[in-house]
Amino acid sequence: MTLRRKLAQLVMVGVTGADDARSVVRAEHIGGIFIGSWTDKSILTGGAAASISRGQEIPLMVSVDQEGGRVSRLSGLGIDAPSARQLARTKTPTQVRAIAAQMGRQMKRLGITVDFAPSIDVSDESDDEVIGDRSFSNDPEVVTRFGGAFARGLADAGIIPVYKHFPGHGHGSGDSHLGVVQTPPLASMQTTDLVPFRRLLADPGPAAAMVGHLIVPGLTASDMPASLDAKAIRMLRTGKGYNGPAFNGVIFSDDLGSMAAISSRYPITEAAVRSIRAGVDIALWTTTDQVPAVLDSLETAVRDGRISQAGVDAKVVRVLRAKGVLTC
Repeated sequence: MTLRRKLAQLVMVGVTGADDARSVVRAEHIGGIFIGSWTDKSILTGGAAASISRGQEIPLMVSVDQEGGRVSRLSGLGIDAPSARQLARTKTPTQVRAIAAQMGRQMKRLGITVDFAPSIDVSDESDDEVIGDRSFSNDPEVVTRFGGAFARGLADAGIIPVYKHFPGHGHGSGDSHLGVVQTPPLASMQTTDLVPFRRLLADPGPAAAMVGHLIVPGLTASDMPASLDAKAIRMLRTGKGYNGPAFNGVIFSDDLGSMAAISSRYPITEAAVRSIRAGVDIALWTTTDQVPAVLDSLETAVRDGRISQAGVDAKVVRVLRAKGVLTC
């Protein structure tokens, strides 16, 4: 693979529909596409997402935010579930696993391979706040039981689940879609927000993880969200700093292009470089127009030594392993 083709595997972008996806994949051979609320869902129902993926030497990751409740991008297609909080209050973990597996089978038939769920944020926010009822509970043990069940159900159906938003958005100061969010100090997160990650990443199966745009006193720099901070990504990767397990699965950034915690400070060409350089495997954002410019910036960062070639290779191996292209 050329350097640019390797770097393209580290990019996932939102598409407006089948033509948009076909164009960017043909031009730059990117590794993944994201189905958002704005995406014409005929890309799924008409089979285009699956056929575009099959037409590539390396299949695509086709991703969606399908948590249930407020975050149900596929409800118009009859794929839905109650919110995480409602599931934890009304169902058993075994039932939640079955519900997630059913959603997963429906997604799989549409060509989806990655679900950015479950949220394993620990939160006591009211239902309609940024995390709110997307959290299973303010009790980390409950979050661990039900979040793990949800993820196992998706995996049962052949969908890659994604635990989010490391290191924990549930007690943050606000909404990272709207601006900078600060969490409680790292020391106080050890017995709350970080518990589900510590427990669930010890035996993740095929699961990936997503890092949030969160400034964490005692961990990140005072002006640098975790998604762009090498120390935060290293803590997730090695487990050191929160008594967690080493994690060798794929690490996604949260959306780098339209969430103000990032976009108000950095253009996507810089944000993607910063995120990959910090240790993220796949940089995620929501439009295709800047893909060539981002790949140009990533190539420049490798050639001038800001991103190591060995680091790129390690990321590509993790991505190809998650796709089933590599089995070693």
